[in-house]
Amino acid sequence: MNQRFMLVTVMLIIASLVAFADGPVIGEKAPDFTLEDTHGNTHNLSDFEGQVVVLEWTNPNCPFVVRHYRDDLMPALQRKYAEKGVVWLVINTTHPEHRDFETNESLNNIFDEWNAAYQAQLVDLDVSVGRAYDARTTPQMYIICKNGMLRYNGAIDDDPRGSNPHSERVQYFQNALEQLLEGEEIETTETRPYGCSVKYTKDT
Repeated sequence: MNQRFMLVTVMLIIASLVAFADGPVIGEKAPDFTLEDTHGNTHNLSDFEGQVVVLEWTNPNCPFVVRHYRDDLMPALQRKYAEKGVVWLVINTTHPEHRDFETNESLNNIFDEWNAAYQAQLVDLDVSVGRAYDARTTPQMYIICKNGMLRYNGAIDDDPRGSNPHSERVQYFQNALEQLLEGEEIETTETRPYGCSVKYTKDT
């Protein structure tokens, strides 16, 4: 009986890992979703068809996220590409019972203090959108083209420690976005993201 229980448990774990790894594919349609932002407004990804969309996974209690905001790296990119008509959506996939969970009011206060310039911060309370995108770290960046296809997935740059001058980093995300906006072929479409793990469960 115990052996059967263990076998079923292992099979369930394997099945869940396979499902979780089945994320979106570069060059295919990005998964649609509907989420509320921190001000209670509803946003559908499909509403932005015909526009370039950036999805940025975030967690303000992650040191990697803090660095990118307090050094004005992320806000500067948000401002720059807003002027070019890019829709920038920040997504917070943090389990409501995790210690990193913040209320909407707290999230607004934190990102206002950091001078964030995204279009909306979306709250993924049931963590389903994070799983649909196989979001693994904060930050993690996605680029969706005007036709709704996923064109980039991965790290913002090649410097997890933030030890190199900004000008010496390989700007994976920014390079991909610039190439897309210029109508060029994106040279690097996927990179390994770095940062804190996405908090899918209260014990993550």
